[in-house]
Amino acid sequence: MKVGVIMGSGSDAQRMRPAVEMLERFGVEADEQVLSAHRTPDAVARFAREARDAGYGALICGAGMAAHLAGAVAAHTTLPVIGVPLSGSALSGVDALYSTVQMPRGIPVATVAVDGAANAAVLAVEIMAVSDPDLASKLEEFRAAGAR
Repeated sequence: MKVGVIMGSGSDAQRMRPAVEMLERFGVEADEQVLSAHRTPDAVARFAREARDAGYGALICGAGMAAHLAGAVAAHTTLPVIGVPLSGSALSGVDALYSTVQMPRGIPVATVAVDGAANAAVLAVEIMAVSDPDLASKLEEFRAAGAR
């Protein structure tokens, strides 16, 4: 199973890179996508609707400012969606945090700290490890080694 690492803009790649690196540490394929909730909403919806059949186990979405990407993705899939609010705005990511965490009932987005891409990846691995003993074992080793 793979994890989608979706960012709203190519300029977000550096802040989302820790998610890709962490997933690689666990041997989980990370598929990076640039999709904008505002500029390419139809592509976002199509990707989210097709993600389960395409072999994704979870989706990590990083966006700044209005940060609607994770919510837009969650609206079109029942896969776990993890939002990473990104800094870079005049409000240093607090605006993105509020946009990501304030989802309506029934359409949850798990949200990590501002620029918390690495933790988003660990959370995705934890979710998938519920039904994957190999990943569960790797998580135990990760924690035993200090979770860094």
